[in-house]
Amino acid sequence: MQTRSSPPRSRTTARLTAAALVTAALLVSACSPGSSSIRPSSAASARTGAASVPDLAPLPRAIPAALAPYYTQRLTWRDCGAPGFQCATMRAPLDYERPGAGDVRLAVSRKAATGGGKRLGSLLVNPGGPGGSAVAYLQQYAGLGYPAEVRARYDMVAMDPRGVARSEPVQCLDDRQMDTYTQTDVTPDDRAEQNAVVAADQKFAQACGARSARLLRHVSTVEAARDMDILRAAMGDPKLNYVGASYGTFLGATYAGLFPSRVGRVVLDGALDPSLDSRTVNLEQAEGFETAFQAFTEDCLRRTDCPLGRRGTTPKQAADHLRSFFRKLDGHPAPTGDRDGRKLGEALATTGVIAAMYDEGAWGQLRAALTSATKGDGAALLALSDSYYERDADGHYSNLMMANNAVNCLDLPPAFTGPEQLRQAQSAFEKASPVFGEGLAWTSLNCAYWPVRATGEPHRITARGAAPIVVVGTTRDPATPYRWARSLAGQLSSGHLLTYAGDGHTAFLRGSTCVDSAIDTYLLHGTPPPTGKRCP
Repeated sequence: MQTRSSPPRSRTTARLTAAALVTAALLVSACSPGSSSIRPSSAASARTGAASVPDLAPLPRAIPAALAPYYTQRLTWRDCGAPGFQCATMRAPLDYERPGAGDVRLAVSRKAATGGGKRLGSLLVNPGGPGGSAVAYLQQYAGLGYPAEVRARYDMVAMDPRGVARSEPVQCLDDRQMDTYTQTDVTPDDRAEQNAVVAADQKFAQACGARSARLLRHVSTVEAARDMDILRAAMGDPKLNYVGASYGTFLGATYAGLFPSRVGRVVLDGALDPSLDSRTVNLEQAEGFETAFQAFTEDCLRRTDCPLGRRGTTPKQAADHLRSFFRKLDGHPAPTGDRDGRKLGEALATTGVIAAMYDEGAWGQLRAALTSATKGDGAALLALSDSYYERDADGHYSNLMMANNAVNCLDLPPAFTGPEQLRQAQSAFEKASPVFGEGLAWTSLNCAYWPVRATGEPHRITARGAAPIVVVGTTRDPATPYRWARSLAGQLSSGHLLTYAGDGHTAFLRGSTCVDSAIDTYLLHGTPPPTGKRCP
């Protein structure tokens, strides 16, 4: 199981992210040497134990002469099979420190503003991941489902980040190899099973290095943020207007840190905290999924169809019941009827449960899937797992998980250098999440064998001089814990925290009229919600 910060696409397109459950995985902060500088900060990071965390310094306002051809390029728009949308290809330097070393070609899509009034410019959207396709998100959801007033005033725009989907995608394992990888047992019972986890991560990393060698050193979040500035210029916008969810908040915050004077109206929904190291990110995400599972359990036990118990069952007993179910599947996978012969083992079942934690609207589906699985039919829980990994009915995987690893492993040094170091921290993960902790600890090992050394490090983003930025946090968010939103809003010199007291991953357009109204007002009129505003 690999984790990601965004929700599974099936729910992402239906309502919004990050989805890329991705499972958790994670994320986060990046800084590419030479692309920008990191300045020492006096602010301490109590959770990481560091004496200080550096600040991300802005880039010079003047555009370097070597980058001028990219900033002055004209996009050629064409129809692209999605009614009402146009597509184009944008060039960006592969290596911003050596612009003459070659280009990357990035997929862009837009839908023109639908209203007859004054345009507010372009609104760039990103659903998260890392690895989620922004172009697909725009064409399948945002360009159709964002508030009509917003779509009337803005050209809706998306760009797949470098290495993602249609933008020179990172390639690693083939579909059959991905089937094997996603079934890796990440709750190893002995040394042989531990070695199997290591071997699976090594094979994944080696495949990425062999098939994507040219791009692998240049998919950092800093480079993707710099690509966004080229797109801003190509769209003719003096400032960047942006809505990012989940990992998209880190991308948007990085843009603000690098180009504070070019920040327009920016919404960061389901925020990441760039000041955290990779181990802390994974540990706190484990806590987030446990919090979400407890909320699911409390809701489940009030219902007659709950497969984890009935009225009078305690949440701990329900959790013990689920763990017992996982252990049973570890030795005796359930049949699924899958045409490729996959059975529902512990790994896929756990991923299916985690996928449903991203959206409380999926809790009914999860109850039904668990009920069927306990009776010997694992098909429904397998379908939830497949949605997480973006595996389609033909057995084909998107490059979501490949790009996810590539970005995360470049943005931060690995959480663990090997299984010995991981075993020392495993108890902390199990304490943070008795249900998911062990598995999430072992999935945190994936970057230990990455063929490219990380270029980023934990840092604060202050974006001094930027226009007001709205940071949205959900109190029981599984993938991006609420404390991360509070931290990012506090780091940003112009951050405004908007709190949604609820469940699920992200808040915008998920049912809270209070949240939606506050964000709509900001996007349409530039008035941010008062800091500290809380919505039911």
